[in-house]
Amino acid sequence: VQLQASGGGLVQPGGPLRLSCETPGGTLEYYSVAWFRQAPGKDREGISCISNGDGSTYYADSVKGRFITSRDNAKNTVYLQMNSLKPEDTAVYYCTSDHRDVDLQWASVYGMENWGKGTLVTVSS
Repeated sequence: VQLQASGGGLVQPGGPLRLSCETPGGTLEYYSVAWFRQAPGKDREGISCISNGDGSTYYADSVKGRFITSRDNAKNTVYLQMNSLKPEDTAVYYCTSDHRDVDLQWASVYGMENWGKGTLVTVSS
């Protein structure tokens, strides 16, 4: 499964940005999708997950209340809506998928089956 994350860019602190995750020629409808990020000099961090079971969503404490993940099956796209962005949100963001029904803790510990190339988000004035 080839994944493609897009929507990154430069945004001012406090601003919003929406990332998209697609799989060209395929569908994410039956996959759990997790977003990870990695800032320079820091470990990779799992920040959100949407399951392929009942569509439950999970968030890291660092983004809870600010980020929302959702899926649009008609467009075969999973989104990460990021609000109230902070400079510490600056990182390369990756979308990942797995055919299993997983939550964020599982995804962070065991990893996901499929990874895409990241998209850079820079939060700066």
